[in-house]
Amino acid sequence: MAAQGDREQASTNHIEIPVYGNVADQPRQQSQRPEDEEDETFDYSQRTQWLRAAVLGANDGLVSVASLMMGVGAVKQDVKAMLLAGFAGLVAGACSMAIGEFVSVYTQYDIEVSQMKRDEMRTNGAATENAQKAKKKKLQLPNPAQAAMASAIAFSTGAVVPLLGAAFISEHKVRLAVVVVLASVALVVFGGVGARLGRTSVMKSCARVLVGGWMAMAITFGLTKLIGSRGLEM
Repeated sequence: MAAQGDREQASTNHIEIPVYGNVADQPRQQSQRPEDEEDETFDYSQRTQWLRAAVLGANDGLVSVASLMMGVGAVKQDVKAMLLAGFAGLVAGACSMAIGEFVSVYTQYDIEVSQMKRDEMRTNGAATENAQKAKKKKLQLPNPAQAAMASAIAFSTGAVVPLLGAAFISEHKVRLAVVVVLASVALVVFGGVGARLGRTSVMKSCARVLVGGWMAMAITFGLTKLIGSRGLEM
C-alpha cells in the first residue's frame, strides 16, 4: 500500500514537458500585431463616402485655383490680378462645394426616409428586414451641415496652397513656376494620403491626380493665352 501511495504521489507531482523534434512541430505563436489583425478585418469601403468628399474637395480646390491663377498669369503679369483671381476662386469654389454637398446629402436623406416609410406602409407597420436596413442606412448618413462644412474646408485647404506660393513672388515667370511646383507637390501628397487611408495603390493614385492636375493647368493656361493673343483687351 505504501508503494502504491508513493506511485500515486509521483504521478501527481509529475509534469510533462513536450519536446518537439523541429520548429514545425511547435505550436503556432501569435506573430501578428493587434493593429495588423485590425487592418485585415477592417472594411475600408466604410471610409468611401467621407474619403471621397475630402480628397475630391482638396483636389478640386488645388487644381481649380491653381489653374485659374495660371490662366490669369498667361495674360497678366501683375501679382495682384493673380491673387485676386485665386482668392475669388477659393471663396466661390468653397461655397459651391458646401452648397452642393449639403443638397446632395439632404437629398439622399430624404430618399432613405421616404423608402423606409414606403416599406412600412407595404407591411402595415411591421418591422421587416428591409425596414430595419432602411433605418440603419438612414442613421449612417452624415449630417448635411457637417458634410457641407467639411467640403468647404477641404476645398479651401487645397486652394490656399497656390495662393500662398504666389503671394511672395514678384517675378512673373518665377511665380508661375512656383505655382506649378507647389500644386504638383500638393497633388502627390493628397493622392498619397487618400491611397493610404483607403489602402489602395499609392503610385497609381498619385499618378492619376498629378497628371490630371497638369492637364487642367496646361489647358487653362494655353486657352487663355490663345484668347489673349487674339487681341482681347484685358
